[in-house]
Amino acid sequence: MPNFQDTYLSGANIDFIEGLYARYLQDPSSVDPSWREIFERNNGAGRPIFNKNLLEVPAPAAPAKGNGKANGATAAAVAAAPAPAAAPTQDMRLQARVDQTITAFRLRGHLRATLDPLGRSRPPLEHVADMPMVDEKHFSSVELEQPVESGSVFVEPRVKLAELLGRLRRTYAGSIGVEFMQMLDSERRRWLMRRMELTENRTSFSVDEQRHLLTLLSKAEGFEHFLHTKYVGVKRFSLDGGESLIPMLDTILEVGGGMDLKEVVIGMAHRGRLNVLTNILHKSPDQIFSEFEGPADPKAYMGRGDVKYHMGFSSDHTTRAGASIHLSLAFNPSHLEAVDPVVEGRVRAKQERSGDKERTKVMPLLIHGDAAFMGQGVISETLNLARLNGYETGGTVHIVINNQVGFTTDPHDSRSSIYATAIAQMLDVPVFHVNGDDPEACVHVARLAAEFRQTFKSDVVIDLICYRRYGHNEGDDPSFTQPHMYELIRKQQTVRTVYAKALADKNRISAEESETIKQACLKEFDDALTRIKQERQFKEPSALEGLWKPYKGGSQKNAPEVQTAVDKAKLRDALKKLSEAPEGFNVHPVVERTVLKKRQSMLESEELLWSEGEALAYATLLAEGYAVRLSGQDSERGTFSHRHAVLHDVKTGTRFTPLQQFSTGRASFQVYNSPLSEMAVMGFEYGYSLDVPDGLTLWEAQFGDFANGAQIIIDQFIAAGESKWRRLSGLSLLLPHGYEGQGPEHSSARLERFLSLCAEDNIQVCYPTTPAQIFHLLRRQVVRPYRKPLVIMSPKSLLRRPEAFSKLDELATGRFQEVIADRKEAEPAGVTRLLLCSGKVYYDLVKARDDQKAWNISIVRLEQLYPFPFDTLAQLVASMPKLTELFWVQEEPRNAGGWYFMFPRLHDVASSRATGPVKIGYIGRADAASPATGFTKTHDYEQHLIVEEAILRGTKNGR
Repeated sequence: MPNFQDTYLSGANIDFIEGLYARYLQDPSSVDPSWREIFERNNGAGRPIFNKNLLEVPAPAAPAKGNGKANGATAAAVAAAPAPAAAPTQDMRLQARVDQTITAFRLRGHLRATLDPLGRSRPPLEHVADMPMVDEKHFSSVELEQPVESGSVFVEPRVKLAELLGRLRRTYAGSIGVEFMQMLDSERRRWLMRRMELTENRTSFSVDEQRHLLTLLSKAEGFEHFLHTKYVGVKRFSLDGGESLIPMLDTILEVGGGMDLKEVVIGMAHRGRLNVLTNILHKSPDQIFSEFEGPADPKAYMGRGDVKYHMGFSSDHTTRAGASIHLSLAFNPSHLEAVDPVVEGRVRAKQERSGDKERTKVMPLLIHGDAAFMGQGVISETLNLARLNGYETGGTVHIVINNQVGFTTDPHDSRSSIYATAIAQMLDVPVFHVNGDDPEACVHVARLAAEFRQTFKSDVVIDLICYRRYGHNEGDDPSFTQPHMYELIRKQQTVRTVYAKALADKNRISAEESETIKQACLKEFDDALTRIKQERQFKEPSALEGLWKPYKGGSQKNAPEVQTAVDKAKLRDALKKLSEAPEGFNVHPVVERTVLKKRQSMLESEELLWSEGEALAYATLLAEGYAVRLSGQDSERGTFSHRHAVLHDVKTGTRFTPLQQFSTGRASFQVYNSPLSEMAVMGFEYGYSLDVPDGLTLWEAQFGDFANGAQIIIDQFIAAGESKWRRLSGLSLLLPHGYEGQGPEHSSARLERFLSLCAEDNIQVCYPTTPAQIFHLLRRQVVRPYRKPLVIMSPKSLLRRPEAFSKLDELATGRFQEVIADRKEAEPAGVTRLLLCSGKVYYDLVKARDDQKAWNISIVRLEQLYPFPFDTLAQLVASMPKLTELFWVQEEPRNAGGWYFMFPRLHDVASSRATGPVKIGYIGRADAASPATGFTKTHDYEQHLIVEEAILRGTKNGR
């Protein structure tokens, strides 16, 4: 008896079974008697429950022994003989096997598909159960000639079994294999079935369409061939072997253009990138060749710019039908899949800006490598965003350029699954596998994928199985590690050559016309190279156009001073709104007491804590027309239960977001609890910020050190995007940081790492210590037309520390202070020791100093560490004629925090004095491999030593 899970009654076929059962309930005679017998055992009640003992399907009778002639005569005699009384039962059994075969093809036909252009046999599928019935050998020659129910594979209700099997084989086991039966949504499965089976998974192309396809292949091949001969050995990560990608992309745009698509944002790694730029995004070959030639004056690009296969581009594409689609290819570093969430964030922002609520007008398209798709964790993080409220984009078209090798690593060493696309099974989406040497099959799949995405607003995956002709890059010899594979590749004709010959053989397009098309493409590239060698003009990527025209980057000196203070009456009105819930809304008692009622009391005292300073910044920005978007793990409530941006009715579960009361026009407040992801979500928010320069975009870490999980986004995009690609971003990172004895993983946001990335005014690193400071800082980030990423060391214990409050007047006047001088008691004229610090340690130091009344010690807060406020500090030091010691005080270990960043800068500050020398020193924890101790008592002791050394030990040097 067959294993239950391997029969046609397994869970994968439940839609088919339920369809039959629905027919049985309406009219029992409408279903096959074999099924009727099974359903009757359930007495027509509810969904069918199957008895496994009834599942055994009799095998076909063994053919009679003897020669073929005798067997043929016997078969003919049987066919001509009158049907015996048992014939209906035999027909039922045959139909049951046919139904099983149909389902087997749909479910597992892809495992028999001819997918490898190199013609190698597929490896044994050790972990896959036997594929019953996906073969004619399960039926006798007599049975193959019998009419059977087609099961909707044909329009006709009954066809010969041989015709049915032929169509199933051509549909599911030819150049295309499809994984779709695992999808839980039966509507989508049936939609795909109809489009695949009734067409045999092929498109009937006109000669004009075939000529267009051949031209695209000729351009793709010609571009790579031209570069290969003109720039010998230069890295370009060619598309040779995967040229079918170009007509596939063209097809997606054609189909999308007819289904309301207006814009596509593309993300891809190196493989084929230059080819896509010139043949899909219409970047002129002149400009690409200029990047190969490089700038005439190398000194003009010292320390900036990027390699040509990282560059982005945007253009307008007109489809053959006349539709206009704006295309953007995102800039991308060598971290192959890091761009994926960036693209998703950009698309989400574009959809919101254009009012694309159906998410059909703007589409993300991601092109992956096979090893990276399975190996990079950001893939699963990004896929997981697909259906989440704060991150959905209406579905992404994924194309995997499957070279069947990752650099030098074979698939059996790089994944534990049959396919490189197995990770996509986490979503309820189809996966198409297609042979890259069958361009018509590739185009057909691209059409299906585009229609599916636009129809169902769902992700869809295409596994383009091809090869790479020249190894990982053009200077590599792949035969070192894949000698057999590359022996086959050397003999392999190009996709264009094979297709041109097939068209000539079918009398569709002559060999002479194909050659003319090829030569015309080569001439276009040759003319472009001639022009660029004559002009010698290196062309930089465009920047600061469209939405970005009003904004500037570059030096901090270009940033104008702006008014961030807000009228006090408006602040009071906003605070009042933030302290109230709708009538009848049942607020949690603790939230009502600690948030709403406390805010009501603040209206009387006018003393604000951190959460109110932050909330009022958002409220006033919204009221002025600036959108605010905040996401992160538990950001709605706040990890430390301080924000409560969303209130929950304890009786009904209804949600109320107080800040949404301040939205004006298109400016909205969005706050989302993100999945437990750092890299994908931060990348998403970075991408979002690229298309919302006129809003405040924030990502918050649950604890500051969790940003480690997004280090690639920080290093490659946030810190270097302007220098490499001339792309600005105003993304703000909220990173809880502070030493409160919570252990190694909950103390440090790794301030030192951000400071080590600082150069050329690329980012802002701030450590505000009061509600007024965060209010002015967040408002400054949006109000001034200067866009730089902002890294904020945000507090934990300071959220509620009584001393860390601000008067409402401080929000109604003033601005963000990069340096906060000491109180007037520490008169500069009498100061001998200056303690410069950032963050929470200030409050410990000032308490000890005040207790000792040591007014010769001045404690100054550095609230902006970068760009370093040299002039302000130099003026401050110059105002202290008796100053002999300048100490940097920090809570972090000596090898962390700000010390190594601060030392040379403090030396320069001290050297700028006209009067006597000043000693520079360090006070803080000793060097440590771990950010912090895990024991509260030890933490308290260490903190005491810092304060004692800074305040009580006079002029004693730091450790």
